[in-house]
Amino acid sequence: MRISPEVIAVVVGAVVMIWIVTCFNGLVALRTRVQNAWAEIDVQLKRRHDLVPNLVEAVRGYMQHERSTLEAVTQARTQAMAAANGNVQERSEAESALTGALGNLFAVAEGYPQLRAVESVQLLQEQLTSTENRIAFARQFYNDEVMKYNTTQSTFPRNLIARPLGFAPAAMFAVANNERANVQVQI
Repeated sequence: MRISPEVIAVVVGAVVMIWIVTCFNGLVALRTRVQNAWAEIDVQLKRRHDLVPNLVEAVRGYMQHERSTLEAVTQARTQAMAAANGNVQERSEAESALTGALGNLFAVAEGYPQLRAVESVQLLQEQLTSTENRIAFARQFYNDEVMKYNTTQSTFPRNLIARPLGFAPAAMFAVANNERANVQVQI
């Protein structure tokens, strides 16, 4: 029994189509995981943005001579919130600036021992520390998902169909060099 060239062409065409559909669906699933991981970062960053004004207000009365420090935190928060609709790089830079401003605030606050006794400040400290840990975890998860997605779409033979089908590489949520040290929130 001999198989005709038409049947072979149909079978090969069907195999190629199944492969394309499988690759496409896999890339869609990975892209969706990246978007989901980004949404988790967004939730945690919004939580931090909500905590910052409460912290500033809680320490304002004790740090009357540190107006510029408090204003820097407020300004960095405003810029981070404005960058919420920007790309990953803009968001990363704005959030790094907020982290730096908060670090400054905490360093200055160490000179005010009476702040350690204020229950609301302690509670905000715990919440902010917890949020910073959640942000770090969410950022790591997001970057892991981006790595999987970018690797999958750029390896042969998937790279032959990824770009033509609209799959572009995703950006990592980078950490500024000054933020690489462990963030410790202590008042």
